[in-house]
This record gives sequence, structure tokens and C-alpha cells, in this order.
Amino acid sequence: MRINLDENLPAELARSLAGLGHDVQTVPGEGIAGSDDDTVRDAARREGRFLITQDLDLSDARKLQPGSHPGILLVRMRTPGRLALTARVASLFREEPVERWTGCLLVATDHKLRIRRPR
Repeated sequence: MRINLDENLPAELARSLAGLGHDVQTVPGEGIAGSDDDTVRDAARREGRFLITQDLDLSDARKLQPGSHPGILLVRMRTPGRLALTARVASLFREEPVERWTGCLLVATDHKLRIRRPR
């Protein structure tokens, strides 16, 4: 899967996902760190990359209808430390059928994963 990690996620996560065989780009690596949400979202969409973020503004289903983008995973953890975030997201990519996430809006919490699929 082609993935774009938002700047609010740890660099270790990029290495972990790449180790699972994914093509991972980061917002800082693209030179758009500090950019507004539209710029980050549009860069991921333009490159056909699944976006992973903690930014609630990038998960508004009214503005970002499932199917209108390559896919977005919003990570919402009770204690979002570097190690916990990396472990949670990496475990989802190891254990879930990520190939079915194209175009979906997903929310991952500490123990749940909710998926809104395109209609």
C-alpha cells in the first residue's frame, strides 16, 4: 500500500510500515510540514496515498466522503505516546485486511477499529 504519514506521527512508524512492505512517505519528507490540512490531504490524494493522521480535521466525513480519497486512518488513542502509536498502527497493518481500506475513512482507538466504506 502507498501510505502518507502526517507529521503528528512518529518517524519509527514509517520504518515499521516500510518493513511490512508498504511504500511510505511522510509529510516532512515531502517538504510540506506545517502546511494546512487541505495541502496535506491534497498531496496524499494526488499521489494516491492512504493518509494516516491524528488530526481530527482530516477525518470530517462531511468534507471527505469515503470514496473521494485513497483512504484515511485517524488514530485516536487515550495515551498517544510514540511507542503506543507505532505499536497500534503497525499491529493494524499486520492483522487487518488493509487491501480493503481503499477509499475508506477509518478511526482506530486503543481497542477498536471503525470503518466507513464508500457507498
